[in-house]
Amino acid sequence: MSDEFVQVLDWIAMLCLLAGALLTLVAGIGLIRFPDLLSPGAKPQVLGLLLVLVGLGIRLIPVETNVFNIGTLVLVGLFQVVTIPVAGHIAARVGYRSGRIRHDLLVKDALAERLAEKERVQEAERAE
Repeated sequence: MSDEFVQVLDWIAMLCLLAGALLTLVAGIGLIRFPDLLSPGAKPQVLGLLLVLVGLGIRLIPVETNVFNIGTLVLVGLFQVVTIPVAGHIAARVGYRSGRIRHDLLVKDALAERLAEKERVQEAERAE
C-alpha cells in the first residue's frame, strides 16, 4: 500500500477512536448526571465501542494481514450488540425496584401492573 493511503487510513482510524471514546465518556457522564437510570440508556456505549473497534480494525489493515485479529474485533462487537440490551434491561429493573426511576417520566408503567398482579396472585395463594 502507498504511504499516502496508509496515512489516510490512520487519520480515519484516529477519528473513529476519538469519536468512540467521546461517546463512551458521554454515556458514562450521563449515567452519573441524569436523575434516573432510564435516561442515558446503553446506545451511546455500544456505538462508542463499535467506533473504537472500527478504528482498531482500520488501523490493523495495513499492518497485520492476520484474519484472526479482525475476527476477534468482529466477535467483540457482535457480543456487545447481543448482550447490551439484556444488561440495560436488568439495570433498568434494578433501578425500578430500588426507587431510582422517576415515575413521572414514564409513559406507561407496565412493570407496576405486572408486580401488582403478582402480589394479588401471592395474596390469593396465602388466603387459600
